[in-house]
Amino acid sequence: MVLFGAQARIQQDCGISLEQRHYASTTINLRLAAVRRLAYEAADCGLLSADLAAGIRRVKGAKRLGVPIGNWLSAEQGKRLLLTPDVTSLRGKRDYATLAILLGCGLRRAELTALRVEDIQQREEHWVVADLVGKGGHIRTIPIPDWVKAGIDVWMTAAGIRSGTLLRSINKAGRIWGNGFSPKVIWGVVKEKPKACDIQSLAPHDLRRTCARLCHQAGGELEQIQFLLGHVSVQTTERYLGCKQRFRNAVNDRIGLEPDPQGSP
Repeated sequence: MVLFGAQARIQQDCGISLEQRHYASTTINLRLAAVRRLAYEAADCGLLSADLAAGIRRVKGAKRLGVPIGNWLSAEQGKRLLLTPDVTSLRGKRDYATLAILLGCGLRRAELTALRVEDIQQREEHWVVADLVGKGGHIRTIPIPDWVKAGIDVWMTAAGIRSGTLLRSINKAGRIWGNGFSPKVIWGVVKEKPKACDIQSLAPHDLRRTCARLCHQAGGELEQIQFLLGHVSVQTTERYLGCKQRFRNAVNDRIGLEPDPQGSP
């Protein structure tokens, strides 16, 4: 009974008080995880009774309601975004290649910054990013559309890059600086360009989502999109598609229960 009362107080202090502050469920669960870990360490050091620590660890996290919504571009918006870099400059050529790879190949930021010239190879008479090591150490090979490869070639020729990191930082003088390309640069490119074509604020991952949805709208098989993005679970890929309810030609417009047209036999 004493343990039950203690656990009830713990639940009120650790859970309800956080909810009353209107924290998101993710924030609440993150803080509760820290409290549970602290209780575990305290019990292990003899600073807290094992029963009380067990009660703290049993406190349930906040339920996560709904599904996070990302941004997706239409094909027309994607084309407008690709027109924003000034491709007469070296920086513009790099920015175009950056946007093209994100939109056309669906790479993650970390994958793009680590991309090397040597990774771009031909497989089955098609250009690909070969054997890319992605999130969780999963290896996949990513097809490169012809228009994306053309943008890469223009950048490599202008920058004189023949090996090593594909995309590079550029200094204020408009010259290549160093041998790397940081995720911060990608954020700068993706955040800056939408303003020039009246597109709402974007994150690099929104371009990955856009790639998935446009592949699906073009008739791409779910399994092939999963391979492209490197998802272990097909359910993750389905979330990336962000299917939108359609009212014109709605799914229930023609289900076989409609009255026959007048005059039909």
